[in-house]
Amino acid sequence: MMLVYGIWTFCAAIAAFLISASVGKRLIPFLRRLHFGQTILEEGPKWHKSKQGTPIMGGIMFIVAIVLVSVISTVIYMIAGTNFIDIYFADVSHEVTFIFAGLGLALANGLIGFIDDYTKVVKKRNLGLTAVQKLVLQFAAAAAYLAVLGIAGYGTSTVIPFIGTVDLGFFYYIISAVVIVGVVNAVNLTDGVDGLVGSVTFFVAVSFMLVASKVYSLGVTAVSAVVAGACLGFLLWNFHPARVFMGDTGSLFLGGIVCALAFAVNMPILLLPLGIIYLCEMFSVMLQVGYFKLTHGKRLFRMAPIHHHFEMCGWSEVKVVGVFSLVTAGFGVLAFLSVLFGVHVQ
Repeated sequence: MMLVYGIWTFCAAIAAFLISASVGKRLIPFLRRLHFGQTILEEGPKWHKSKQGTPIMGGIMFIVAIVLVSVISTVIYMIAGTNFIDIYFADVSHEVTFIFAGLGLALANGLIGFIDDYTKVVKKRNLGLTAVQKLVLQFAAAAAYLAVLGIAGYGTSTVIPFIGTVDLGFFYYIISAVVIVGVVNAVNLTDGVDGLVGSVTFFVAVSFMLVASKVYSLGVTAVSAVVAGACLGFLLWNFHPARVFMGDTGSLFLGGIVCALAFAVNMPILLLPLGIIYLCEMFSVMLQVGYFKLTHGKRLFRMAPIHHHFEMCGWSEVKVVGVFSLVTAGFGVLAFLSVLFGVHVQ
């Protein structure tokens, strides 16, 4: 039986890869015809100016792939779970709820990103929605997601490796909303070097695939593989030199789907190790701003987010992507080992 599900998961990943890559072939020329090009910030690295006009909203290609293949895969899994009740302890209805709610969370954030990107394109400047507008919409999306899970009857407990199940009570919803919005924005901040977010998220998705298989969440395993495959398909067009950028449309969607995978396996705590790069990017900005204000103009990093700091230190974009991806892969191994040895599956 596990061999069958392994083949099914592999096929889902391949399908997502092919769809993502194929959509890109038609989407990029279409975006160029519409003149949906990126406006580069004046404050960014000067050599990034050569990227002026590169099409944005390329995230649409992996959004289409992830949503389409995940829905088909989950429906098949739901049918299989109805007819074969010995799916290795899997609670099929539980998984299906988390998967579809998670796709809704990701799409809601992707829509926020699309509005932001569209505003940038129309105004021909690198400013879209205000920070307050984004946060209000993102918290609304997170609240709706958590409300769906609450209405569906899922409790306020979470699993922490080596500790066990912890019930956070009402604080579960507050903490979860802050975590979701924080991670979504952290992923967005990571998008600043060709291929960086796609590469890092590929390793995050592979790690969640392994974790989900360990706890017998086979539907989530397949969706994680789909995310990984779709990211690879996008990287064919986004790796340096990028022919398209994912834009906020893509980065906010990926932030939402990463959070959804963490909640689907009931271990949001894994966002700490698996999202190490996202978090470093976010905190580098916070530290830079705070230090700048406290010292009246001094900088802690040469430039923030931190990927720009390494660029200013002489690293190529390819080196930044390679090192950050290896760090993510390393922490992915640690996260999987913590689940392997620190989580008891009943």
